[in-house]
Amino acid sequence: MNSPFPKSTSIPGQGHLVAKLLPEGISGLETFTYQYPLKLISPSRPSEDESVLVFLLSYGGGLVAGDKVNLKVDVQAKAKLTIVTQGHTKVFTSTSPDIVTRQDMHVHIASEGALCLLPDPVQPFAGSVYEQTQIFRLEEDASICLLDWVTRGRTARGENWSFVRWVGRNEIWTIPAAQEDGKTDSRERLLVRDAVILDSNRSHPELAKLRDSMHGVGIVGTLLLRGPLMKSLGDFFLAEFASLPRLGARDFRSDAAKQAAALAQTTPREKWRAERLVMENNSKLLWSAANVRGCVVVKFGAPEVEDGRLWIGSMLQEEGSISHHFGDHALMCVR
Repeated sequence: MNSPFPKSTSIPGQGHLVAKLLPEGISGLETFTYQYPLKLISPSRPSEDESVLVFLLSYGGGLVAGDKVNLKVDVQAKAKLTIVTQGHTKVFTSTSPDIVTRQDMHVHIASEGALCLLPDPVQPFAGSVYEQTQIFRLEEDASICLLDWVTRGRTARGENWSFVRWVGRNEIWTIPAAQEDGKTDSRERLLVRDAVILDSNRSHPELAKLRDSMHGVGIVGTLLLRGPLMKSLGDFFLAEFASLPRLGARDFRSDAAKQAAALAQTTPREKWRAERLVMENNSKLLWSAANVRGCVVVKFGAPEVEDGRLWIGSMLQEEGSISHHFGDHALMCVR
């Protein structure tokens, strides 16, 4: 018997978010759709929050081998959207290297719009195969804060970069704003293409396993900042990196210079910086920051996941722009 109902046009793993500015001056969701294995949740929020919050989840607490997620995000003019997670994005073991788990995200941010994407790190299990592509197209005065990070796996089970392959690619493009007649100039400009490939079959020829080439690092991450709302935060990272009086976590100053620097630490920021340097030294955390075509690119790595989380969280909280523009809920995954 033929069904009287039309065939479903939904595709597994597809999702679409559209954030818009509401008349009362706060951001809300105009479109909110998803299909298994993707799951989205937008909790109720106080009316004074300017950014709308969305949780990016998956059924069963992770992605099974072969799952494919494709999320489209549109942030309309002057709207603000925050995307977080409720825990590590787990990638379960694949039965074959040919069975790939994928997550793709395509984002458009209109004039004066802003997106804050600060999720928990991806946690690939031993034997997993994962590929992720995130492409962001911004109009000239749009803003984005993006954190992309990955752990070595489940340390309680002895995993140490034991997956088959992890590939992450992030691109930030600028696009012309829409004209009055609704048409747009098709010319786009690529600002940043950041790709990380961790492949157990492509490790250094003199090192037997991928874990050997990681030199004890348990988490690596990339923070990308672009746009007017991120200007202060980007400048903060660049200034802090430029002021580091060391290579790596080693301080080459003389004892007298160290004492003089300690006496000069009279402001709260200087005291915070001194405590942070001690934490970086003790945890063997390494990081760098650079300005690439108007985007600030921050790279960091640490032996322990929580050390990486504490460091990036302290940096974002100390500067304060994320909480100011998006609310404290934007930082829930890095605290």
